[in-house]
Amino acid sequence: MIKAGIIGGSGYTGGELIRILLNHPAVEIDFVYSTTRAGKGLSTAHPDLLGLTELQFTGEVNVEVDVVFLCLGHGNSSKFLLDHAFSDKTIIIDLSNDFRLQADANFNGKQFVYGLPELNGSEIEYAQYIANPGCFATAIQLALLPLAKAGQLSGTIHVNAVTGSTGAGVSPSDTSHFSWRNNNVSWYKPFTHQHLGEINESLHSLQENTGELFFLPNRGNFTRGILATAYTDYSGSLEEAKELYKNFYADAAFTHVSEEPLHLKQVVNTNNCHIHLHKHKDTLLITSAIDNLLKGASGQAVQNMNLILGLEENLGLNLKASVF
Repeated sequence: MIKAGIIGGSGYTGGELIRILLNHPAVEIDFVYSTTRAGKGLSTAHPDLLGLTELQFTGEVNVEVDVVFLCLGHGNSSKFLLDHAFSDKTIIIDLSNDFRLQADANFNGKQFVYGLPELNGSEIEYAQYIANPGCFATAIQLALLPLAKAGQLSGTIHVNAVTGSTGAGVSPSDTSHFSWRNNNVSWYKPFTHQHLGEINESLHSLQENTGELFFLPNRGNFTRGILATAYTDYSGSLEEAKELYKNFYADAAFTHVSEEPLHLKQVVNTNNCHIHLHKHKDTLLITSAIDNLLKGASGQAVQNMNLILGLEENLGLNLKASVF
């Protein structure tokens, strides 16, 4: 069995990772590290785990584990790795934004590979250190990568996306507590969101000169999921666009092109990304939908682990959506 450690297991992404790995047939959780809950049962932070595991949070780290997942706040993963030297054989998968950009990918002798399987699958298979993509970044890249590959992103690109409250993390804030978020919608970080850097780097790796991307993120009054709509100039037919996308994702384990318009319930609680295409005059509208905690975080991290270890890509990730 593969021994796995989780650093920062009391948050939303840590909780999802625990749930996946408890049911992964090739993995055994060795430890779940938390400075605030050491000695307490995992179910004290994740009540749905009651009766499923007797594991407790710990303040100790086993540096010899086969794989470690860093579920820490942005900026904290690099600090943690400076203080904890893992084995030379330990696979490190980071879920923060510390190593996603090319300028940050080489850290203390460790070369991090950007962990979007639909883009870098062959590199991931031979990697030891993974920078897991951001949730918005995953949804937006999967919506646009086929066009970039075909050199069809020369015009301005507009993206509007809405995310659930879990995207703000487990710690309460003015814009995430129930009385503010319920029956409410708002935008934030207009055109300056931190995921733009990794999105642009990925697009430019396929098409050197793309049109400018304008991204408007929104807070939704629901718990989880991201629905992103992107539109840009496109001279081809809708049928040609569909063929382009279906060919690009022909071998993708979790990204699928839908003939029907999308809704979030199709993908929430799964590691899937669903994509729909619509053409209006010379404008192509691409809609993508993911679960921000799974394909946008913990599920994709396990997908990357599976690829590195030579396991079936979907092992432990055959999750079912609740559409009603």
